[in-house]
Amino acid sequence: MTYEAVIGLEVHVELNTPTKLFCDCPNRPGDLPNLNTCPVCLWFPGALPQLSQEALEKAVTACLGLNCTIQTESAFDQKVYYYPDLPKGFQLSQHHKPLAKKGWLDILVDGRKSQRLGIHHVHMEEDVAKLIHETEGRTPVSLVDFNRAGAPLIEIVTEPDIRSPEEAMEFLKVLRSQIRYTGASECSLEKGSMRVDANISIRPQGSGIMNTKVEVKNMNSIQNVGDAIAYEIKRQTGCFEKSEPVLLHTRLWDPEKQMTVPMRSKFSGPCVPDPTVPRIIINDTWLAEKKAKLPEMPIQKVERFIKSYGLTRDEALIMSQDRDLSEFFEKTVINYHQPRKAANWITSHLIPALKEREISINEVFLTPERFQSLLCMQDKDKINAKAAREVLLRLLEENKSPEEIVEEQGFRQLSDIDDLESVVERILQDNPSGIQDYKAGNTKALGFFMGKAMKATQGKANPKMLKELFTKKLA
Repeated sequence: MTYEAVIGLEVHVELNTPTKLFCDCPNRPGDLPNLNTCPVCLWFPGALPQLSQEALEKAVTACLGLNCTIQTESAFDQKVYYYPDLPKGFQLSQHHKPLAKKGWLDILVDGRKSQRLGIHHVHMEEDVAKLIHETEGRTPVSLVDFNRAGAPLIEIVTEPDIRSPEEAMEFLKVLRSQIRYTGASECSLEKGSMRVDANISIRPQGSGIMNTKVEVKNMNSIQNVGDAIAYEIKRQTGCFEKSEPVLLHTRLWDPEKQMTVPMRSKFSGPCVPDPTVPRIIINDTWLAEKKAKLPEMPIQKVERFIKSYGLTRDEALIMSQDRDLSEFFEKTVINYHQPRKAANWITSHLIPALKEREISINEVFLTPERFQSLLCMQDKDKINAKAAREVLLRLLEENKSPEEIVEEQGFRQLSDIDDLESVVERILQDNPSGIQDYKAGNTKALGFFMGKAMKATQGKANPKMLKELFTKKLA
């Protein structure tokens, strides 16, 4: 029998507001433990929560970016359960009346075919405290940091439309890009501002039944999400083939062992309306204002980049994935009228360098103006491609212009015809066997001579002029 997977995602996104959801404590990850607390987020008896207007606006903006329908009325409930990171015994969350419903995102399957995946609803909730487990050097102990308690979250619950790890990964990439464009969150799995739980079940191919699902947690990268889903599909398929039941429970992903491991049995406590937080009523005028402020979204930018700059669809997709990088590209080509070359350099050299350093374009000294100057210097043969790549890396870390780095490091390209001719003649004199190879029809000999010349000039020779000189001399 052939089986298919039924996958739904629950994505928690932390909103980048300056304060928490129900109090004025700073929403600032990375501070010393238990520094940003008050009676409200410590859940002291009698402390009343007050909903943050900015958190609501950011949540609505994110929902609009996900093509959701904003509900005219939403409300908070008490999601009752007890765990050390939630000592009051319940979490304020929107269970019965969520903020938004019926959203969707389009993904590309196999890089070409468009597929629409549904979002069931999006609700707001407060984050819980953070448990820190210390096991080294003393008796194991668990500590609680309340800095995160009360941070504003939205939870995005998808429809069970996903059928493969690849679709899940692509959905998360699109979702992350859409929310980043709205400015509501950084959506970093590595830093914890985006957290993903996956619900996976298996059924016979083509059937409409919904079998027992298993929830997988603890995935801190999109690749981990894909790997965990793939493993769980294989594990559950094995259970079916052995006629073993799939039990309803929660599992953790172990990235080192590349497997899911049991965590706990699945349970859900009651959700009762909360009497302390007023209902949220959204009118058409206020909502229209938020829609009007929504920025140009990635799919719109892709079409404009193709039409305005002549980019291929693949180039436009890469240039529009990140809002900051797309703005960097557009500022570069204001006065640099080779948009495809700029896009190629960003794709081939700039993006890999940023990923290697785990930083964003806004965290480096490189500006669109400096990037434009660098490309112009190469176009004018002042530096060759190898030197340009080295200058680009230095521009990320040094607050200098390309011209300053070129002069300081001696990167300027050697283009004097007399100097290059002497280098060419010396290389040919020292390698007579290479000349014979070339005359015998071995075209690789030209590359051999070029390599020798570039080494002799420490990579500074103009390769175009070198090739012309070698070809002329050899003829």
